[in-house]
Amino acid sequence: KVALISGAARGMGQSHARLFAAEGARVAVCDVIDGEGAAVAEDIGDSALYLHLDVTREDDWKAAVAATVDAFGKLDVLVNNAGIAEGAPLAEMTLASYRRVTEVNQTGVFLGMRAAIEPMTAAGGGSIVNISSIDGLIGMNNIIGYVASKWAVRGMTKAAAMELGPRGIRVNSIHPGFVPTHLGTPEGVSPDAVRATLDAHSERLAPLGRAGTPEDISRLALFLASDESAYSTGSEFVADGGVIAGYPAPGTRLSD
Repeated sequence: KVALISGAARGMGQSHARLFAAEGARVAVCDVIDGEGAAVAEDIGDSALYLHLDVTREDDWKAAVAATVDAFGKLDVLVNNAGIAEGAPLAEMTLASYRRVTEVNQTGVFLGMRAAIEPMTAAGGGSIVNISSIDGLIGMNNIIGYVASKWAVRGMTKAAAMELGPRGIRVNSIHPGFVPTHLGTPEGVSPDAVRATLDAHSERLAPLGRAGTPEDISRLALFLASDESAYSTGSEFVADGGVIAGYPAPGTRLSD
């Protein structure tokens, strides 16, 4: 299969690209971080190419899809992975910050899905995997723009699945929990510090007792991209170690 993955220079997107290629796919590694993205594609080898893609720009999507089809002959899979997060209390959140987050996380997914319709239809069908978040299923304080965008991804996934099913195109969303990546990491904070914080949260809140890894999410994305999930569309797939499975947190007693 041929897959286009946005936000693939780092984190989960890079993990998706490497796993898909290892499983035999040809992959368009797409991002705005050109140096790192090109290095990922080069490291993967002949089954990958790097393409500059600002997911908020319609022309970038058209060019990336066209280049993917030109290089590999078709498009079977789209993983809308690119995302950003900016945090502030609601009373202090600026409109500019809110718009930046929703432009990437929500509008980017809309543009990507729309751009994939024609080539996937020509290929006889395909699979679109939209990366949302557990924050697209519950609320979270101090990141209202992010929460709004991830709920939107969940809804758009269902709407698109209804429209595109007759074309043979499946659309599903993945909702990761605590997974250490570059997303939302404050300037000057080390990756080790981020992982330690998320590990502590996960030990307290997740029945499985650990934070996720990019590879945990990539294996689920691979399943949804493959024919093994041929009867799944319009659905949410949660990968959070059980964080939102119920209340209270593991080990907490509501009464003696």
